[in-house]
Amino acid sequence: MTILNYYTKIVLSSKNLDSTILIGDKMINRLVEISILFDFYGKLLSERQFAAIELYYMHDLSLSEIGEELNISRQGVYDTLKRAEDKLFEYESILGLVNKFNQNKEEIEMLYDLTDEIEKEGQRIENEEILTRVKRLKAILERIMSSSQEVVY
Repeated sequence: MTILNYYTKIVLSSKNLDSTILIGDKMINRLVEISILFDFYGKLLSERQFAAIELYYMHDLSLSEIGEELNISRQGVYDTLKRAEDKLFEYESILGLVNKFNQNKEEIEMLYDLTDEIEKEGQRIENEEILTRVKRLKAILERIMSSSQEVVY
């Protein structure tokens, strides 16, 4: 068994940054997955579930520390986290907003690639009207991409 079998690949991408991080712990996958679901559906959780997820995943507190903060037992924190995580996955299976977001982002990136191709063709044939329209189109795509980066990291 090679060392690569122990690594989990997480791809973090944005329009300006593409990097791949190899992590040896599958917990990181869970952290990223829960964080994304929390960004989309966190406000649908109860106040206690919201607080537990935020304290555990975002602030890296232990179950005991969260229990002290929320005035519940360590087991109560565990149960609350489990129910909250289950709810987040249930919301995604019903609503599919994360999946839709990712599909839309990919399609926007394809549009951006097409505008690059059109821009190159406009430069090749020296057509200023095409270049002006491509510039406007790119500005719109940039606004869409930058506003979507505020939702998911």
